[in-house]
Amino acid sequence: MEFKECLDKYANIVNKELLKYTTLEEVPEKDLDKAVSYALISNAKRLRPILILATYNLFREDNEKCFPYMVAIEMIHNFSLIHDDLPGIDNDDFRHGKPTLHKIYNESTAILTGDRLLNYAYIVLINNLAIDDRDRDIKIRAIKELTNATDRMIIGEYIDTEYEGKPISNDYLEYMHRNKTGALLKAAVRIGAILAECPEEDLGRLTRYAESIGLAFQIKDDILSEIGTEEELGKPVGNDREKGKCTYVTKYGLDNAKNMLHEEIKKAISEINIFGDKAMFLIELAHYIENRKK
Repeated sequence: MEFKECLDKYANIVNKELLKYTTLEEVPEKDLDKAVSYALISNAKRLRPILILATYNLFREDNEKCFPYMVAIEMIHNFSLIHDDLPGIDNDDFRHGKPTLHKIYNESTAILTGDRLLNYAYIVLINNLAIDDRDRDIKIRAIKELTNATDRMIIGEYIDTEYEGKPISNDYLEYMHRNKTGALLKAAVRIGAILAECPEEDLGRLTRYAESIGLAFQIKDDILSEIGTEEELGKPVGNDREKGKCTYVTKYGLDNAKNMLHEEIKKAISEINIFGDKAMFLIELAHYIENRKK
């Protein structure tokens, strides 16, 4: 199966599951429900849940075991995007070519929608554990992975806001992005591997792969913020520089950032070549991260 076809197949699985958690019932909080649906049903990449599935499929084929975790991680990711877009943080008006949630509704609804998605993610996971407690220890380990990654993501977001317009060291810049962007991506890979009960040696390889693609993803974002187009990105470009944010481009220059991106992709691929053809999708996904336009 070609990479794009496989990517679409995985994305369709994710979207189908997410639809189960949207509702438009006539209840007092129906606008909050609409806001949740607006956030979840979009043309997003679904990269994090796809990574859970693809990593799991290195070892097993029964995808249903992954479903609660891929739904939960996408809910948490969307919570972070909604809050990231708020006037008090990045104050962005568009994401994926659509108005951000606080522009469609209002700031208080956006805050509460993010809060609800974060809480809903854990409702999904706890309900799954309550209904079927087989492999309980493995499931708890996967949940712990996600909760820790969410905390690291929030820490990374804090550092990003705290150092806006201020000098930041090379180490702090990397630390910020390994947490803000990289933590959930690493968690996705590790959750897929943990649910598949893969050997610890393989988990180590996949963790290093995930750490490299996580950092690469952020470096590419920084590059696109400088040289991408508003049409492709679905949002204005150059915002980070205007806000005085330190990025890999402003810190190291465009050419050096591109070289750093390429090196991280090479490191990621070198970690999983040992899996042979089974890892082809994850290898192509690394190339996709390097070459994406949005």
